[in-house]
Amino acid sequence: MDIAQKKRKENIAEYILYLWQLEDLLRAVQFSPEAIHSALIKPRELKVEEQQVLLAWYLDIAQLLVEEKKEEQGHLTHTLHLIRDLHDMHLRLLNAPEGVAYRAKFALLEPHLATLRKVCKDEKASDTELCFRALYAAMLYHIKGENNRVLEDTLELISPVVATLADFYHKVERGEVELDE
Repeated sequence: MDIAQKKRKENIAEYILYLWQLEDLLRAVQFSPEAIHSALIKPRELKVEEQQVLLAWYLDIAQLLVEEKKEEQGHLTHTLHLIRDLHDMHLRLLNAPEGVAYRAKFALLEPHLATLRKVCKDEKASDTELCFRALYAAMLYHIKGENNRVLEDTLELISPVVATLADFYHKVERGEVELDE
């Protein structure tokens, strides 16, 4: 929870990827409170009160996965809404005067999107969601010690796009930037 709160405040992209990873971890321990405690809480050496708060938060996320019928796969509606917000910002940056640098980064990635859609097996995802799916898939490959050449080759193009988008998101959220269209 504390990690998630910090990521949410500092980097929306890392927050989304963190929650996706947490969803998979909760599935891996089959939403068992005992397994959650031993795998995710005990290694952190927290005070008892902090452990209880963290366990309750993990169980809340597990309950949401069950309620949304995503016990085996899929992502919480919450993160998908955030990605939709980021995609709306992406569309605004493609037209806004403030988006010049963003458009240049996205232009380098754009020719690779069709290939990424095939690799990620998601023809319907927005460009923004596709970038997140590719980043998450690359992370999973890395954890497994495997490699996917297409993902590896496009990460250097995806990362600056997502980083710039996340940066704009937080600037707009804090009122530091107002996007004109």
